[in-house]
Amino acid sequence: DSSGYIYDKDGLDSEKLAHIMYIKNTKRERISAYLNKYPKASFHSKQKPWGVKCSIALPCATQNELDIKDAELLKENNCMCVCEGANMPTTPEAIHFFKEANVLFAPGKASNAGGVAVSGLEMAQNSLRYNWSREEVDSKLKNIMEDIHNSCLEYGLENGKIDYVKGANIAGFVKVADAMLAQG
Repeated sequence: DSSGYIYDKDGLDSEKLAHIMYIKNTKRERISAYLNKYPKASFHSKQKPWGVKCSIALPCATQNELDIKDAELLKENNCMCVCEGANMPTTPEAIHFFKEANVLFAPGKASNAGGVAVSGLEMAQNSLRYNWSREEVDSKLKNIMEDIHNSCLEYGLENGKIDYVKGANIAGFVKVADAMLAQG
């Protein structure tokens, strides 16, 4: 969280993730409270986690949290994929660096679209007075996310590689343009 990050060298399993959810959503405490239950972990006050070696990085906190220096550090530590889970957590300079360094980058407008999609499904249920099961909502969400991925593939193919930023931007533009044309 904004106070720093935890590092648990034993990894995070479903029990530990549930505890983090409890700390943050029920107790409304800082992430450092994780150490009360898992004292072997470490807390890094007022630091960002991008120096920890990883294969996949998931910036999910705030806008511009991952900058060019962080991007260079991730690449140096052999990170192969960065997938946004928030609104614009990666600076434009870092995004450009990832593209040039061949680090797979999934922009939030594609990878983080699930939350918006679920809100849309909820509104549809309410207005139509439907009650979909969890499995039905999951199935609909899966289809939506697959469609987003396929649109990124369709519009983002460039020199045999997929540029997800380009694909997501063009797909978004086409969706808006089609809606405008449909409205006359």
